[in-house]
Amino acid sequence: MPGDDVHAPLPAIRHCPYEDAVALVVGALLVSLGVNLYNHAGLMTGGTAGLAFLIHYVSGWAFGPVFLAINVPFHYFAFRRMSRQFRIKTLCATVLVAGFSMLHPRFIHIDRLDAFYAAVLGAAVMATGFVVLFRHHASLGGVHIVALFLQEHHGIRAGKVQMAVDVSIVVASLFVVSPRVLAASLVGALALNLVVTLNHRPGRYVGM
Repeated sequence: MPGDDVHAPLPAIRHCPYEDAVALVVGALLVSLGVNLYNHAGLMTGGTAGLAFLIHYVSGWAFGPVFLAINVPFHYFAFRRMSRQFRIKTLCATVLVAGFSMLHPRFIHIDRLDAFYAAVLGAAVMATGFVVLFRHHASLGGVHIVALFLQEHHGIRAGKVQMAVDVSIVVASLFVVSPRVLAASLVGALALNLVVTLNHRPGRYVGM
């Protein structure tokens, strides 16, 4: 009867190269902005970015190059386990985040930034960037590669895997940051992974 197919699912439309390119830039820009907020407030996060922050705070080395170096083993894992398209997009996104993270301080100057405000706002911005990248079959290397691999091949939610790793790394930073900053970082880690978990589920988005 007429109208019976009103709620029928629409056929999946694959992203074209132009859409993927724009998504990589936008996603990386958002993530790097969140990274800049975290860096300015002296916060911690999880994954390879968290390890890069630890090294950055202790040694003073720039976040971008350290972030790239830490991701090398994970990109090797992606080369062995993931598709060629995913590997290329992830490598591009990782390089873009590292580059943008060094550009933001040239254009943004913040006089005062509360740690908890930076944690929540930075987490929301980074999570949005992650979802954009995930929905275009890309990630930022590191734990994201392993989390997506487990989700796609074993049905384990990427957000839950990322949350477990992130919280562990943030707690391990107790000897680097103050208790208040650590508390704010934990709030940020939970907020970031909650947004990713709620917005990135298997079968919810089929535009890839």
